[in-house]
Amino acid sequence: MQNLLPEPPATRLPVNDEADAALAAAAEAGTDEAYANVAAGFPTYSAAWAELAARAFAEGQVVMAYAYARTGYHRGLDQLRRSGWKGHGPVPWSHEPNRGFLRCLYVLSRAADEIGEADEAARCAQFLRDCDPEAADALASN
Repeated sequence: MQNLLPEPPATRLPVNDEADAALAAAAEAGTDEAYANVAAGFPTYSAAWAELAARAFAEGQVVMAYAYARTGYHRGLDQLRRSGWKGHGPVPWSHEPNRGFLRCLYVLSRAADEIGEADEAARCAQFLRDCDPEAADALASN
C-alpha cells in the first residue's frame, strides 16, 4: 500500500551563534566543567547536553550519560515543536543545529541499552532513523 499523503517538510532548528561560540570555547578547554557551563548557560541547547552525554558514555558513566542525553533529547523536542515539528517528519542531519538533538537521541539509545532498557533503546534507535537515516549511519560509524 502506498502512502498518498505528502511527507511533512523537514524541520530545521534555529542557529544559536552565542551557544555555538560557547561550545567551541568549551571544546578548546576540553573539560567536563566547561561543557557543563555551556549547558547551564544555554539549557535549551541540545548540543551541549549531547557533548556531556557522549563524554560521560565514553568514560563508562552510563547513568550520567543517560541523564544528560535524556535532558538534551527533551530540550530538543521542545525546540523542534517550537520550530513547527508535529511529532513526525524529517529532522535532517545535514542541518548543523539539528545535530545536538540527533546526537542526544543516539546516546540515549546506547545508554538505555546499557542499563537494560531494551525497549527504549530500540524506540530511540528507530526514532533516530526516522528523523534521518544519514544521522543514524553517521553516528554509528563514529
